[in-house]
Order: sequence, then C-alpha cells, then structure tokens
Amino acid sequence: MRTLSRLSILVLAIALGMFAQGPPGGGKKGGAPPKNLKLLQPDAVRETMQSFTAALGVQCMHCHVQGAFDSDENPKKDIARMMITMAREINAKFPDGKQHVRCFTCHRGEVTPKTEP
Repeated sequence: MRTLSRLSILVLAIALGMFAQGPPGGGKKGGAPPKNLKLLQPDAVRETMQSFTAALGVQCMHCHVQGAFDSDENPKKDIARMMITMAREINAKFPDGKQHVRCFTCHRGEVTPKTEP
C-alpha cells in the first residue's frame, strides 16, 4: 500500500510539472516568429490562416505538416500560395484598391470551390 501511495505521488508530481510549464515560445503570444514565408508578412499570418480555416472549412494540418509548419512537404501549401497569388492579381485589377475577392468568395466553407449556384 505504501508503494502505491509513493507511486501515486510521483505520478502526480510529474503531471503537475508538465502542466505547470508555460506555452511554447517562452510565454510570448504566438511563440516563435513564422519561418518560410514567401507571400505573407509575419504580422498577417495568424489572421490569414484563420481566414483559410473558415473559408475552406479545414484545420491547419490540411496544408501544414504536424510539428513543422514551415515545411513545404505538403503540396497543398503550394496550392494555397497559388490561390493567394490569384486572389491578389484579381483584386489588383479593381481601381478602388479594395479587396473584393477572398478565399470565401468561391470556397464558401468547402475545400473544392463552389463553381455553380
């Protein structure tokens, strides 16, 4: 019985130590700065990624590699970059300088764009 109590206390102490640690990145909001950015500015990454998840109805791992967000191993990340470029080119043609086209314009919460009414 005494061994079981000591084991329980040891497991509890280890668990508390694990959960008492701060978030990755030294507790700073957002952690380390993003790497391997080719089209986005660092201060726009979080907002842009949130818009992707809403527009396509997906989570981060749809385009990213778990634990290696800067990796280009997932080909869907290149597709996302092409789509960003396409939307920018379309929006650049409007004389008012406003963003008229976004991912949601076509995707409407689906991975495959809605092409018909």
